Amino acid sequence: MDLLSAYNDSDEEEPTTTTNTTETSTAPTINNTNNNNNNKSITSFKPSSLAPLVTSIRVIENKINPNDKILLYNPTVESMEGDIFGPKKPFSSNEKKLDSKFKNHTNGIVEDYHINDYAFNQQVLQFKNRGYSENPNNSSELIGHRKDENNSENKNSNNDNNNNSNNKNKDKRKRNITDDPSNINGYLGPWGTTKAEFELKQGRENDMVSIETNLTEQQRAFMDSRVKKQKGKDEEDDDDSKSVGLNTSIFHGKVKKDYMGRSWLDPPSDLRLVTPDTFIPKKLVHSYTGHTKGVAAIRYIPKYGHLLLSAGMDNTVKIWDAYGDRRCIQTYMGHSQAVRDICFSNDGRRFLSCGYDRQTRLWDTETGKILNSFSNGKIPYCIKFNPDDDKQDQFLSGGSDKKIIQWDIKSNEIVQEYDQHLGSVNTITFLDDNRRFVTSSDDKSLRVWDWGIPVVIKYISDPSMHSMPAVALHPKGKWFAAQSLDNQILIYSARDRFRMNKKKRFLGHNVSGYACQLSFSPDGKFICSGDSTGKAFFWDWKTSKIVKTINAHNNVCIGIEWSPLEPSKVITCSWNNEIKLWD
Repeated sequence: MDLLSAYNDSDEEEPTTTTNTTETSTAPTINNTNNNNNNKSITSFKPSSLAPLVTSIRVIENKINPNDKILLYNPTVESMEGDIFGPKKPFSSNEKKLDSKFKNHTNGIVEDYHINDYAFNQQVLQFKNRGYSENPNNSSELIGHRKDENNSENKNSNNDNNNNSNNKNKDKRKRNITDDPSNINGYLGPWGTTKAEFELKQGRENDMVSIETNLTEQQRAFMDSRVKKQKGKDEEDDDDSKSVGLNTSIFHGKVKKDYMGRSWLDPPSDLRLVTPDTFIPKKLVHSYTGHTKGVAAIRYIPKYGHLLLSAGMDNTVKIWDAYGDRRCIQTYMGHSQAVRDICFSNDGRRFLSCGYDRQTRLWDTETGKILNSFSNGKIPYCIKFNPDDDKQDQFLSGGSDKKIIQWDIKSNEIVQEYDQHLGSVNTITFLDDNRRFVTSSDDKSLRVWDWGIPVVIKYISDPSMHSMPAVALHPKGKWFAAQSLDNQILIYSARDRFRMNKKKRFLGHNVSGYACQLSFSPDGKFICSGDSTGKAFFWDWKTSKIVKTINAHNNVCIGIEWSPLEPSKVITCSWNNEIKLWD
């Protein structure tokens, strides 16, 4: 077909005439017609070296056109599968297809060979033990070399040794039991120790005696401490009760009292209880360093705010000077795991701390002594003193047991249990002149309670609500803000019906998955919050617009607190053990 198309000079259709091609030994003769008046003369052309040798094919003229998509000529199988003349084209797909007919694997031909698993394992073990095995192709042949078998005498001696060893093993396997059930003290049944176990136990006891005789005093003290750690939970509670009254703190200051006899806990004399007009902080003033791990929460001391309390994940609580030279004053060490939350009393002389060691401890702020410890066996997530001065001997604790527990400090007993939540309790916030309190939980709901009455007076829930792990009360007491995990701050009424204010929402930050704290300015003009990217956001309370954004930390800004007296000072903390003061 290619030759016919190559030697046809005219594009016009030829008359329907039939021509016969004669078979030659060298090449076929191709006739073409070409005249000026569309009359075509026949010329002969015999290519000697251009065209390969092909078999003769009877072709009906004008029936084969290279542009046709349908071939009317039906070639035979022998002509299609015949040998190809001429040089082979390298890397052609046809060659690969022809080669693939004889391959069943990428590297060639793989023959199937089946052997039973049992026979295969038997041959392998025989080859390992004796050094030879049968040939899988020919069972009469062996692969490997046979080892010289021992003489009969050696076999007999080996059998005797094996019998003796078996007898020894039998003796060791015998149990120290008596089969007489009438012997009450001696009868052990099938649970008696074997001779080998008894010898091993005696050897260990002898080794322990020899080791204890050679121990020094320090090594003995270390061993005793290790034994105490391995005791049960009840003994740990006993140790916690014994630790009450002990001084487990380190004082970092120079003197505990000044020249006038005032304690370091007393506020400076130049501080005045006047609520100032607040401003947005602009720059970093100071960085507090001392925690070896992240900081979970920060709290200013009430009224004056001259001291700052921080709860660290390094199992310690630290108190800092926020007004003078800004150094760490004292470190409180009483928890065995990370501290989760902290809370000051109204006068600041005491504070509570709770941690993941399931303990809630009451501290003396000045001396650093543990006044009391509280535990119900669950992890406490939040703690809160009753803000009333006549109820400072009671506090609330919410934890992983889905309950809010009311503790009495003097008697160390549970006074009341508020059990309505379906998830872990995250926050406790007092409302309505401290007569009520609102709690948030992982069950994506808010519940309002009356103090001392374990009945929910208001249940706030909606299918579109998210969990709210942080709540803050407005300074005027009419509203409270809840940090929602759908990246917004929602505002609820703090009195009467506790309705949500749909017109007032604060957006722009990203807190999904993090319990970033909230805080209001002392005059209520601004609201601030941390961010999962380490930023601190400040909104205007009236317009709900972002006033300023500060790149506070490289890690999540988990805590933020506004100074109660300083007009533009804000403290932030992060999980990368940083505490920063902004002004």
